[in-house]
Amino acid sequence: MADDDAVTNTVRTAGVDGADLRILVENSEYWLRNNGDLAMLEVTIARLRERWPAARIAILTDSPSLLRAYFPAAEGITVVDSDPWARPAAIEGFVAGRGPAVVGPFALGWLRLRAFLPQKVRGARNRLHRAADRVVGRTPTTYNTVPKRPHHGSRRAAAEASLLLALGGGYLTDADATQTRRVLDLIDHAADHHVPVALVGQGLGPLESPELRARAKEVLPRVGFIAMREARRGPDLLRELGVDDANAMVTGDDAIELAYRVRRNEIGDNIGFCLRVAGYAPVSDHAQRVVGETVRSMAHEFGTRIAPVVIAEYRSQDRRSTLPVLRDADNVVPPPGRFARPSAIARQAGTCRIVVTGAYHLAVFALSQGIPVVALSSTKYYDDKFYGLSEMFGCGLWMVSLDDDRLAESLDTAIRTAWYEAEPLREPLRKRAAEQIQLSRAGFDRIFSVVEGRAPSREV
Repeated sequence: MADDDAVTNTVRTAGVDGADLRILVENSEYWLRNNGDLAMLEVTIARLRERWPAARIAILTDSPSLLRAYFPAAEGITVVDSDPWARPAAIEGFVAGRGPAVVGPFALGWLRLRAFLPQKVRGARNRLHRAADRVVGRTPTTYNTVPKRPHHGSRRAAAEASLLLALGGGYLTDADATQTRRVLDLIDHAADHHVPVALVGQGLGPLESPELRARAKEVLPRVGFIAMREARRGPDLLRELGVDDANAMVTGDDAIELAYRVRRNEIGDNIGFCLRVAGYAPVSDHAQRVVGETVRSMAHEFGTRIAPVVIAEYRSQDRRSTLPVLRDADNVVPPPGRFARPSAIARQAGTCRIVVTGAYHLAVFALSQGIPVVALSSTKYYDDKFYGLSEMFGCGLWMVSLDDDRLAESLDTAIRTAWYEAEPLREPLRKRAAEQIQLSRAGFDRIFSVVEGRAPSREV
């Protein structure tokens, strides 16, 4: 197939093996519980390793063992590591070799315990302080402010890196202000130490907070290269923030390559489904009920099964919102396990004829394999994500507002249309996926050239 040749021909022989390079990846989700982020990370590590076989590739994470279980070719660095570029202990490699399905439950249990215990300790301390206040007759004081440990691990790792690469995601936005500040601060710190910085696969905005905009305007012009996953909002926003057009490029989402590689020859017959309910993606109880009833009804009418595809596993987010609305259906395919690899999630999407989703990366996984999408949105944040993705693929995505007064009718029409358009849309969508893979790899080529032209010699 011509598209296959085009993608294969982008594989390059590295000009250097990268033995003197330290590549630090700012991962957008430190608990490693989002399958869209994991897909982008898998593609990114593979491209870096392909170019620089001997480079050290380190990922910022809260769980180095789980990171290594997913990606043995990388290292995990935490934000509190005192010597972030120290060689990983041998036991870490041994544990990681068990794979994410084995390591995952233990790693997640430890992360939960570590997050839970400080809260309990602070609560007990506060109760003791308040009791003491009452004994001596003082007005009770709130003792909830605890100085945070400085993120010395990530700051030192960035200062000693050959490249800081901020992985794709939709986190430079008002909806994720804490992470926006964290990433901008890290970029600023790296630039202060003359470390090249690149951002890839970024979904930018909405960014309307005066504080966040001011900070982004200080920092983003210092970035050497920014690759965006869509052209709808990102380019204009970067211009408003003072970024030179020459330093930016629209490439599409990096996870497209992973999904494209696992595509099937035969068209699927399931209805893929994921309902995202979160603070940044609110869905009323009524809308959840209508969506569930409509998807179940359409599957029954078409004589097919429903395949739940879970993207966000953090605190079981998508499982808690997706599986309950399918509880009464007897034609549901079991979802992959909680620590399945991202390729397994993409393959589950590949069994579908169409996908109905409120999760952005499930739409990426589907469209990249030639599968049309019915996208569910209740916010401007998700409108931008889905409309931007739709424009990149040019066809095959129908938007449905979860706030629509005629939600059942609108969703029924969209599902029906996608179902009957699935076959003629298959090849055009795959062609657009292959084109975006080319663009994404071209963006990485720009990053490689910058690093190889100025990479310092380091002892590693």
